[in-house]
Amino acid sequence: MNYSLRISLNASPEQLVRLIALQAAFAQVCNALAPTVQQTRVWNRVALHHLAYRSMRERFPDVGSQMVCNAIYSVSRSCRIVFQHPKSPFNLARLGNKPLPLLHFSDGCPVYFDRHTLSVKNGQLSMFTLDGRMRFALALQPADEANFKTKKLREIVMSRTAVDAFDLSFLFSDLQDDEATDAALSGSAEIPEYVIVEEAA
Repeated sequence: MNYSLRISLNASPEQLVRLIALQAAFAQVCNALAPTVQQTRVWNRVALHHLAYRSMRERFPDVGSQMVCNAIYSVSRSCRIVFQHPKSPFNLARLGNKPLPLLHFSDGCPVYFDRHTLSVKNGQLSMFTLDGRMRFALALQPADEANFKTKKLREIVMSRTAVDAFDLSFLFSDLQDDEATDAALSGSAEIPEYVIVEEAA
């Protein structure tokens, strides 16, 4: 069974600047990965990692190794929706031998975190930014605190909800529900609004 939690970040003006910079940098890495997908037709997360990780680390040293991994995950996840979902107009079955379209990620695209880049402990949230860790105090309900201790944290996503506001979403699952959660993560039919699909000429 899946459980979700959404938290609004009470960020100061200085923290907002750092979050916006991180979001823009994350989008840059995603957009740098997109041509590799278009040219190779590879978007499996592991295979794309082997193809592109080293060059992305060299090109974006400030983003950090784990955030490059998270950008690869983001691109892989979006490509599964665009190219594999039966209802997508860009499904491979519809494209046939035509060149793949190029995906473009807006500066407002979500930022994916993992346990290496974001942690929650004793009511404190610590998250990676381009210039060091940033911390927030969290007022969690007891049931939410229990989820962090007893369930598997499958996905952490930071989204901008307004010009000056960010939310964090956490997706948990019971430890035995990995397959069901994997299906839920890739099951949406909607192409994300932050992804522009540029068809090949």
